[in-house]
Amino acid sequence: MIRRTLPNAIVFACITLAWPSIAAKGEVATGLNNTGIGMFIIAVAGALLITLLFRASATHVARMVMGRVGKYRIRKILNAKSADVLEDFILPGAYGGLTHIDHAMLTSGGILCIQTKHYNGVVFGGPDEPQWTNVDGVQRRKFLNPLIQNEGRTRALQKAVPNVPVASLIVFTGAVQFTSALESNVIHVRDLATYIDKFVFGPCKIDDWHAVWMTVKAAAPTDEDSRKDFDAQLGFS
Repeated sequence: MIRRTLPNAIVFACITLAWPSIAAKGEVATGLNNTGIGMFIIAVAGALLITLLFRASATHVARMVMGRVGKYRIRKILNAKSADVLEDFILPGAYGGLTHIDHAMLTSGGILCIQTKHYNGVVFGGPDEPQWTNVDGVQRRKFLNPLIQNEGRTRALQKAVPNVPVASLIVFTGAVQFTSALESNVIHVRDLATYIDKFVFGPCKIDDWHAVWMTVKAAAPTDEDSRKDFDAQLGFS
């Protein structure tokens, strides 16, 4: 429906803007004068601008919806696997400041620190590259290497509970494809449940996992000032 309606709207906008100067000179049958041509060009430019804005807005909305759906899928899987899940929280950074963690889940052998990425199209990048690239149609965007990014978040969790094994996991959602073989801890959301079932932490001597999880929750500041400090930190970086 949008594809059929938008061109009609563009034509209508062009005619509407160009018509006054055409009608004023009485040159509907003989053609456009200079003023009419100028108005027509302006109308076309405006219509193209509207088209670009519409496309950008539609893409932005689609990404927002995709992100929400992806988060819902991840949340549903994690909650089915463990009663101890934290989502969208901040911790003191391993090297100062604050860091944001998408999801953390307590398992029988340790904690999974999960970072989520929501993309369509193709993603390519190596484990040691500072940035990865997403190509979705004509759009091309770069983003921080999630392996490197989540390593700092994992260390922040490790700092909160030093004697507990903490592992990094990157989960992609959306209709995304990869150009090369992925690291074992970079997966698609469709493989998340299986990954959790098969993942085994190393030897651990923790007896009171409840105390471990309470320590993590206590380390996560929830006050508004901490959130503002974190937002300011993002703005500065």
